[in-house]
Amino acid sequence: MIEDPVLVDDWHPVARSSDLGEASILPLRLLGEDLIAWRVHGVVKAWQDLCIHRGTKLSLGRLNGDLLECAYHGWTYNQAGECVKIPAHPEQKPPPKARVKAYHCAERYGLIWVCLGEPARDIPDFEEWGSSAFRKVPCGPYHYSASGPRAVENFLDVAHLPFVHEGILGERAHAEILDYEVQASEEGIIARDVRIWQPDPDGTGVGKDVNYTYRVLRPLTMYLSKETVEGTFSIFATVCPVSEFESTAWFWIAMDYGHDIPAEDIAARQDEITSQDIPVVESQRPERLPLDLQAELHLRSDRIAVAYRKWLCQLGLSFGTA
Repeated sequence: MIEDPVLVDDWHPVARSSDLGEASILPLRLLGEDLIAWRVHGVVKAWQDLCIHRGTKLSLGRLNGDLLECAYHGWTYNQAGECVKIPAHPEQKPPPKARVKAYHCAERYGLIWVCLGEPARDIPDFEEWGSSAFRKVPCGPYHYSASGPRAVENFLDVAHLPFVHEGILGERAHAEILDYEVQASEEGIIARDVRIWQPDPDGTGVGKDVNYTYRVLRPLTMYLSKETVEGTFSIFATVCPVSEFESTAWFWIAMDYGHDIPAEDIAARQDEITSQDIPVVESQRPERLPLDLQAELHLRSDRIAVAYRKWLCQLGLSFGTA
């Protein structure tokens, strides 16, 4: 396992809840570790994808009620991860150390979350989730051949909108980024009054400046919101560090207006925007996000990215950073 307590002791989304049925074993990967998830009596279990006997992947096995059987020699594990049957020696009681490595697992926001260590905090808060006024539309998963911090910093980057997302989130003729406020604490980062010009921010067909609020809730979880004449639009986004240079992102779009817009159209718009981001993020070098601020040039418009890098450095995050 990697030696990065910041990420090891945090929660990460690994799959949608709908990806896992009652009678299936779902192979997963988190922080370079092969995992499985399976559901027993409605509760999801997350284990290391490894039979303790000969190191075979348990994802090749099968479920037998509330037991999981390894495909190689039939070693059978109960829902607590204890081996309860060794078919080659049916009379022998399995030794206490014959057990699978189990991880903390929970379901929230329609996602399965896993912590490989001891959770330092709860799963990040998505404040609109419990509000009936907001419609929530899931988007993704989006796969990046890039580090998690690179994907997050792209989400926080304002100055790329008129170029990478021209005609949708900006126009190059209106590329100026005015100054904005950023505050950082141990709990995260918040950037307020981030003003950008957009061609049609509120569905009126009229281009105008809009104000964004960005928050970094965890090293790999972020949030933005903007007010329009129609209501509030927000995105809760979280990135799973599959491995150091492979990441998967899930987005939830929340709106307290536009309830007549088909969810498929909302998701398709986000698909288009993210598909424009992915090749840019994957092209960035170095592949690890530089935390040394002398390694790259920074401008006033990069203020939130600078705060993010400083914060990661203070936290001591090393996975996917340089």
